[in-house]
Amino acid sequence: MNPVLQSVLSQANARGVFAKVEVMPDRLRCHAKGCPEPAWYELASDGDALIVRFATPDRWLSESIESDLMHFGDPLEELVEEELAELGWKGKSPTIKHFRDDAKLYTFENILPADVGNCADSAAKFLFAYEAAFRALGDVGGGDGD
Repeated sequence: MNPVLQSVLSQANARGVFAKVEVMPDRLRCHAKGCPEPAWYELASDGDALIVRFATPDRWLSESIESDLMHFGDPLEELVEEELAELGWKGKSPTIKHFRDDAKLYTFENILPADVGNCADSAAKFLFAYEAAFRALGDVGGGDGD
């Protein structure tokens, strides 16, 4: 396993914001806590790069996130950037791509800046910023009971 991922693993377990943390050969998969549908955050190794993502097979969950983003009018990058700032990271959040992948997962992801990919603390901040930003969107944090 990538040494950065290995280091982030202990931080992810200690943080207590995930339902469970899975170790895979090329990624950490951290399941969303309190989410009514399957959803997870990943920090994945892709060659020399690291990717942070939120993914779900549930179309309605993805649409609930999109709906909140349209309703509130804040770009997702800005929400993640605010969470990164709360965690002490300075810089801009890279553009977040949103798509449905070949495995039919609704995915939001971005490649971490090159200087972050070798630093476990910075990589962990991106994972935790994604968790905090998405928890507040749609039904990810358990919904609003509608």
